Amino acid sequence: MAEHTLPLEGLRVIELGTLLAGPFSGRLLADFGAEVIKVEPPGKADPMRNWGKSKDGVGLWWPIQSRNKKSITLNLREEKGQNLLKELVKEADIVIENFRPGTMEKWNLSYETLSEINPRLIMVRTSGFGQTGPYKDRAGFGSVGEAMGGLRNVTGFKDRPPSRIGVSVGDTLTALFATIGCLVAVHERTKSGKGQVVDTALYESVFSIMESLIPDYMLAGYIRERMGNILPGVAPSNIYFTLDKTYIVIGANADGVFKRLCEAMGQPELSEDPRFATHHARGENMKLLDSLIEEWTKSLNAKDALQILEEKGVPSGLIYTAKEILEDPHYKEREMIINVEHPELGDFPMPGVVPKLSRTPGKVKEPGAERMGKHNEEIYIQLLGLQEEQLRELENENIV
Repeated sequence: MAEHTLPLEGLRVIELGTLLAGPFSGRLLADFGAEVIKVEPPGKADPMRNWGKSKDGVGLWWPIQSRNKKSITLNLREEKGQNLLKELVKEADIVIENFRPGTMEKWNLSYETLSEINPRLIMVRTSGFGQTGPYKDRAGFGSVGEAMGGLRNVTGFKDRPPSRIGVSVGDTLTALFATIGCLVAVHERTKSGKGQVVDTALYESVFSIMESLIPDYMLAGYIRERMGNILPGVAPSNIYFTLDKTYIVIGANADGVFKRLCEAMGQPELSEDPRFATHHARGENMKLLDSLIEEWTKSLNAKDALQILEEKGVPSGLIYTAKEILEDPHYKEREMIINVEHPELGDFPMPGVVPKLSRTPGKVKEPGAERMGKHNEEIYIQLLGLQEEQLRELENENIV
């Protein structure tokens, strides 16, 4: 049976960013069929090639972050390189960049300049603080966005300094918003025929998920603080120790679910206890309630406790490491761990495509290009029509 057409086939994306936020947007678009052309300066690889753990000298993050992308080299600091990018822009739908604001303008590659060449061009711009405002010229990493967006202050335990989440959540959140904005602009272009700028900022992307942080303060005089494993006023929703010395997560703060939890614990009367009978009462008596639940979980191995909770329809689960993820049959059934052939490492495991589409799902065809400029000839000769001797000359001049 012939393979289905991927939903973003026909879109050509030029990815100019490095590290995380911009390239993660490129990865998401490439997963669903967009032709993403990853640009690196000749002789200066994207640091992501070497970040994280490695095996046999090969970085293990790069094959995931740059999967499905084509790799070319191009020196945007030189006029010849800028002119080549302009030729690429004529053939492109989208440019992704995550440099500090003003960098593209300094290279004579502003949106105004590029949109004159291709009025349908969409430019996705990601930076620490956005393209306007008093902070626009500041350098900004995901960590700063997480801090100034409000996330770091509510992460960790109250008696300890603000903590970070164990992944680069500021960057990936921004990439998600950038991708949404990009696809919104693509849809709008079908009506107007015109491109536009998608302006995403790290701090804004983090701030946008901070729930009622602002009205909590402005209307109720409450500043959210670090609360460890709980949410203020929401109980029970915590981690609980078990007989075999592990932790499980239980979330049973809704009235009906809490009643089922009490039945699972063999203490149905707790759901009628005035201290726990309502959402507000459970929030007020959170510590006592959590201690009662943990008395029960500590009498059982995690597997047995989770089986009882599942039978009663109480949301619960283990706290997974990579080991548990790989052993979980649900991950396997949902194709969330896939294997892609890597030219140096062979069978390479990586996360599957999210979200799942019923008719035209995304696909990972290949890992990130192991060699910079692997697709130079395909792009410069086949797409732009350069002669081979012209390409060799550009290589000698360190333009590509």
